[in-house]
Parts: sequence; structure tokens; C-alpha cells
Amino acid sequence: MARALPPIQTVSTGLVVAIVGFFSSFPIVLQGLAAMGASAQESASGLMMAAIAMGLTAIGLSLWYRQPISVAWSTPGVALLAVSATPAAGFSDAVGAFLCAGALTVLAGLWRPLGRLAAAIPTTLAQAMLGGVLLPLCILPFKAAVELPWQALPVILTWFIAGRLNRLFAVPAAVVAAAIVVVLNAGDASVTPTHLVAAPVWTMPSFSLASAVGIGLPLFIVTMATQNIPGIAVMRSFGYTPASGRLFSSVGAASILSAPFGAPATCLAAITAAMCSNEDSHPNPAQRYWSAVMAGVFYCLFGIFAVAITGFAVHADPLLMGALTGIALIGVLANATHAALDVPAEREAAILTFAITASGISVFGLGAAVWGLLAGGIAYLVTNRIR
Repeated sequence: MARALPPIQTVSTGLVVAIVGFFSSFPIVLQGLAAMGASAQESASGLMMAAIAMGLTAIGLSLWYRQPISVAWSTPGVALLAVSATPAAGFSDAVGAFLCAGALTVLAGLWRPLGRLAAAIPTTLAQAMLGGVLLPLCILPFKAAVELPWQALPVILTWFIAGRLNRLFAVPAAVVAAAIVVVLNAGDASVTPTHLVAAPVWTMPSFSLASAVGIGLPLFIVTMATQNIPGIAVMRSFGYTPASGRLFSSVGAASILSAPFGAPATCLAAITAAMCSNEDSHPNPAQRYWSAVMAGVFYCLFGIFAVAITGFAVHADPLLMGALTGIALIGVLANATHAALDVPAEREAAILTFAITASGISVFGLGAAVWGLLAGGIAYLVTNRIR
């Protein structure tokens, strides 16, 4: 029988997981929402509801299945949004695309052929698409170092030095450095947020084929390929037997419920799943689910005060926030590029996907990620057919 209260060790693990999960990527969420046309209030609402959605989902699933089911927002997904064109109808169209991606995730869990189709996308191409999405963002820190040296360089150096000591806390340390830089450069202006807590903002979704195919479909693919499927694999590597279909449908449902409030996508976690599932979480594997539960509790707390974080970020130079986003994604870019080029026979198709995605082109209303995956997929099939 499970204990009525979580072991102390799992509380501390949950706090570390939440700090790493939230503060390592919240600038990316804000960049993605801003690129989709969200206002400051809508961005604050989106960040708040994304954190609360993943927190409540992690709590519910972990308690129900008694397994350490770590949940996150889709960092690769919001990075994709950050380099996508703003929909013609504005943020309401983006919300409609978020709903489409969530519905596809639910369907992938309920209808096995769609889940298998998503899993059948070659890993090299999915990672190449992710790498192409991330490249323009990862260039921003170096642009900022030239244009805003006194602001960007302290943040970059903090990230680099902290990363040599502990990679998990490199980006949170850079966030702290950025906050100090913002305060020092504010001069006489006050950077104190006017509100600590705010009500969520409802955005009535609108739907268009261009946004569904150009934003919703790539968001679904990149989230399934780089978050949901690896998240299941991580849990299995630690001896757990998650019900993948039910978990996909659960995070998809959470995405649908939170999307009208601006949250892009809720998904299974991969990196923090390992933190919750290993022996450092708790010596007894049957007690480790409490780490995911406590992480969910802290995610909810961070989400409640998200408006204060976004209010603070408003005072930062946009290029500095871009630099913070870029350094948070450099490790992800390195892993994606390595995975994309890992299979020699598939490198040509992968690099084609990477290059087209990184180009940022838009044809017939469809973004570069769609065209990159399509071109790479054709090259992959032709190459395999010839071989």
C-alpha cells in the first residue's frame, strides 16, 4: 500500500525537477507565444496555464498509475512556434492550431494506426527537423553578444561556467544572471511587477487550413517524436510499464483544455522523467512516483505566479530574451544534430530536412518545417527504394 504522505527525498527531487523544467525553458515559451501574436496578458496566461496543465496532469497520472509520470510543456514545440510566421488571423488562429495538435495527440492514443504512423517517422528526419527549427534561435546569443555585449556576455558566461559545474542548473543560473542584468539596466524605471497573480485570459479559437497544417501538424509531429515517444522509452528503461496510448490521450486532453488560455502543448517529459525514475529519486522504485507528484505541485505554484515572471521579462531587451532562449536550446540542438546524422545512409535526407527547415521559407502558407520534413521524407524513401 502506498504511503499517505510523500517521502521527504521525493519532495526535494520534485522541487529540483520543477526548477529545471520551468526555469530552463520558460523564456522559450514566451518567445513562441509572442511569435504567434500573443499580447503580454495572453503570454502570461499561456505560461501560467501551461505550467498548471502539466502540473495537474503529472499529479493525476502519477497518483492513478503509481508510476513516476513526468509531464512537461513541449519545449521543441514552442521553439517551432518561435520561428514560425504569425498566423494571418493572429493569436486566435494559433490557439486553433494548438487545439488541432492536442486533438491529434488524443487520436494517436486512441487510434493505434495514427500512433504507429507518428512513431514510424524516421528518428533522423524528426531530429533534423528539430535541429533546423532550433538553429536560428541558437544563433541569437552570439548576435546579442555583439549588439548588447554588456548585457548578453554576463548571461552567456554565467551559463557556460555553471554548465561546467552542473548542466542541469546552467540555464536557471543564466536566468538569474539575466534578471540581475535587467535590474541594473533599468535605471530609474521600476521592474517590480504590478501584479503577482492574474486570472487566465480566454482566447476564442479560430481555425484555418493553413494554420492547422502549417502550425498544428508540425507541433504534433515534433512533440510526439521528441517528447511523448522518448518519454515512454525513458520510463521503460527504468523498469516501468506505462500505458502509452492512455498517456498520449491524457496529455492531449490536457492540451485541449489549456489551449484556449494560450498554452501550446502538454506532453510527456523525457529528461525530467529520468530524474523522477532513477534511484536518486528514491531507493524504492514503488515510491518514486511521489517525485513526479511533487514536481507537479511545484509546477502549479510556479504557474500561479507566472504573471510576475512575464511582467519582469517585459523590461528586458527583446534580443536579451532571445539570447536567453538560444542558450537554453544549445544542448537540445547538439543532441538533435547528433541524432540526425547518426545513420550514414540517412544523412543526405536528414541534412536536406535540416537545411530547408532552417531556411525559414514559407510556400503556399506552409512553413519551412513542413517542407523540410516533406522533402527529407521523399529523399529518404527514394534512397531506400534504390538501395
